[in-house]
Amino acid sequence: MIRIASYIGLFVGLLGLTWLIVWQGIDEILALLQNSGFALLLLPIVWFPSLIVAVVSWHFLFPVKRIPPCKEIFLSLWMGRAINTLLPVASIGGEIAKARLLILWGRDGVDASASVLVDKTVQAIALVPWAIIGTGLLVYLAMDNELAKFIMLGTLLLGLGIVGFVLVQRAGLFGFIARLVGKFNTSDGWGKITHNAHDVDAVVKEIYSNKKRFLISILWRTTGLILQTTEVYLACYLLGYPITIIEALMLKSLTSIITDIAFVIPNGYGIQEGGYVMLGMLIGLTPEFSLAISLATRIRELIVDLPGLLYWQHVEAKYMLKKDLKIRPAR
Repeated sequence: MIRIASYIGLFVGLLGLTWLIVWQGIDEILALLQNSGFALLLLPIVWFPSLIVAVVSWHFLFPVKRIPPCKEIFLSLWMGRAINTLLPVASIGGEIAKARLLILWGRDGVDASASVLVDKTVQAIALVPWAIIGTGLLVYLAMDNELAKFIMLGTLLLGLGIVGFVLVQRAGLFGFIARLVGKFNTSDGWGKITHNAHDVDAVVKEIYSNKKRFLISILWRTTGLILQTTEVYLACYLLGYPITIIEALMLKSLTSIITDIAFVIPNGYGIQEGGYVMLGMLIGLTPEFSLAISLATRIRELIVDLPGLLYWQHVEAKYMLKKDLKIRPAR
């Protein structure tokens, strides 16, 4: 069901993106991008520190004595992010891949699963202060108080949903699901699956019990979101319309929130662009310029995310080949 919704979302998003570009004039948008030339390749470079900060954030969400090497955390996060960005997986497939990659590299499956679940929760929690920052700046700039009220209401609902999700995790989410499915599954191996689910729940509680590390992780993740502002700030400068860092922070924050809310649309195609057009108008940006900013920031998908997706395929193919050689009988 989620996969079908993602494919529908992908179609709708790409259709919306195409309509926005045609509506504003593809020639004008391309001219803006071409005038900046190769300088736009600087955008993935200034964005990259936010990826490093995300690695640091995730590092704090493993049991203290069983933290994987930073290299493995970085690679799995990089590839997981690429999957969530470029494939129609509703921002969930990449999280599953992160855990799987750690397991392939010899890490404990229970630790990996628990850590990925809490990391996804931290990603959601970080959106709350991120939304508050953007909304506060929107009010500070005296642009659109009605929009600010709407976003704050959405942020409140998001916060309540996150609190409920955390409480469910602490109450034993995996064990509950395993017991529920077990009522309809009589296979001999289900008992082991239920046991592993309880183990995951135990590690999740262990991670949450270390409140200091959990809060530090949230702080790092929020910092990473803030650092992404440099990408928008530099894009505007390179495209010939410099804006203030406060305007860039507001623009990046609220477009990110709008895109994350519409998670069923892969990579926010059309949603991100619509957000830039709507919010850009509030700070005096023309629609075609706002679209150019959005498309310029998507250069990172080619420079950072596409190689991550290809490397993930390499890792999986290497594992399958190794597995096939073990299974194949010697002649």
